[in-house]
Amino acid sequence: MAVERTIAFVDLAGFTALTEAHGDDAAVDLLDTFAAAAVESVADTTAELVKTIGDALMLAAPSPDVGLHAARRVYEACYANDAFPEPRGGLHHGPVVARDGDYFGATVNLAARVASRAESGQTLVTSAVASAARDAGLDTLELGSHQLRNIRHPVELWAVELCPAPLDFSIDPVCRMRVSSHAAVARVHHRGREHWLCSLDCLRAFSSNPDDYLDSGDLPHP
Repeated sequence: MAVERTIAFVDLAGFTALTEAHGDDAAVDLLDTFAAAAVESVADTTAELVKTIGDALMLAAPSPDVGLHAARRVYEACYANDAFPEPRGGLHHGPVVARDGDYFGATVNLAARVASRAESGQTLVTSAVASAARDAGLDTLELGSHQLRNIRHPVELWAVELCPAPLDFSIDPVCRMRVSSHAAVARVHHRGREHWLCSLDCLRAFSSNPDDYLDSGDLPHP
């Protein structure tokens, strides 16, 4: 059956690094927390948690405003947990095929591609969703036209400030988890910047060769 839906994909930035740093058991426990938070986040909305796929989840909503609200609730749940990776996501609205509790089609594929372009803590959306975001009073930034993998034509993207991140946090450079000042077990100065570490394991790894973990210049710092 063909219907209109806003599809959102939200995943955890740096999840692979977290798994490598803290092990499979800790990663699976975190995914359980993420899934439970997502279920609770959409419980009082008309959005659906369609499924989880590894460290990602798929939401479906009847309209862009509901989709944005549901995604924001998921982000808020992530930020409410200390020592948790930052969420990132993408939303697109359009026709989908509903079948056996799941959704299929080009709209779903495009939403997934949009989400894959998002950076840590970022939310990217397409034009119909951006219009709803502006109507809801959310800050939006036009990013221009982007060529997405396996999508024939370029797509106009917007960044939406869906859920401002807490100010008192940093990203652990080893496991990529978000760390608040009171939860950091150590603070290390390197190359003129202070880095907060979430555990003794991450401290040991970072101290042994910090430049191995600083190949990206986009880590938030306090």
